[in-house]
Amino acid sequence: MAVQPEEKIITFETYYDVMLAHIIRTKLEGYGIPCFIADENTIGSNPLYNQAVGGIKLKIFERDLERCREILAAEGDLHDQDHIEIDDETLNAVICPYCGSTNVRYGSATEKRVHWFTAIVSFLLMIFPFYSRKAWHCFNCQRDFE
Repeated sequence: MAVQPEEKIITFETYYDVMLAHIIRTKLEGYGIPCFIADENTIGSNPLYNQAVGGIKLKIFERDLERCREILAAEGDLHDQDHIEIDDETLNAVICPYCGSTNVRYGSATEKRVHWFTAIVSFLLMIFPFYSRKAWHCFNCQRDFE
């Protein structure tokens, strides 16, 4: 299908998870709908820009809007997987600084980091340090962050 220069490109949906945006793009392309993802490289270079640029945008031609809605309605809503955790202190969405994912949770840290002072006091008093470090954990890249 030839693309006419006067055809309008619109933002179909906005995502905060890069992988979910690619899943939807691939699904639409499988049905023959031309589309592309915008702002992925900006967010990839610095995940903290995710909120500033308004997420990753899936762009389509305006003529394909209804067909895209029908396809995704038949497939089910994948936005359930587009999880956003809100930080209680800053009231902003929490984004993994390593991979840019919003698939994060706050809880006990998975990486064992013992502060040198805690290690010395525990050794001198001959006690096991009952310290549970809390941190944000990303389920996409499996890393902890503050």
